[in-house]
Amino acid sequence: MKLLLDTHIWIWAVLDSRRLSPAVVEALRSPDNELWLSPVSVWEAMLLAERGRITVQGTPAEWVQRMVAAMPRREAALTHDIAIASRGMALAHQDPADRFIAATARVLGLTLVTADARLIGSREYKVLAN
Repeated sequence: MKLLLDTHIWIWAVLDSRRLSPAVVEALRSPDNELWLSPVSVWEAMLLAERGRITVQGTPAEWVQRMVAAMPRREAALTHDIAIASRGMALAHQDPADRFIAATARVLGLTLVTADARLIGSREYKVLAN
């Protein structure tokens, strides 16, 4: 399975895997699954660090670089098709980062791994709920 990690799932997987459900831990560890990360998640993590919502060692940029290096994954490019799809999706909210991540899952045929209740209920993409 190809798994697109929502921002919080990626952060939890690297920093505090106790916050992940057993099913998500198993999916992330399975050699049969491919892990994907959107550059939008990197951007969101930088914002969290810059705003002090996550305590980091070093600068936010250094921390994010270490986070990216800590987990083998494929990068899900932010394409114009994804940008267009993000505006046409029927999601319960307008958060741009969530819309880009959800559209990435839909356009690339990835399963979104998330704990965000606003993203779990959509039928526009596959979800592995935490």
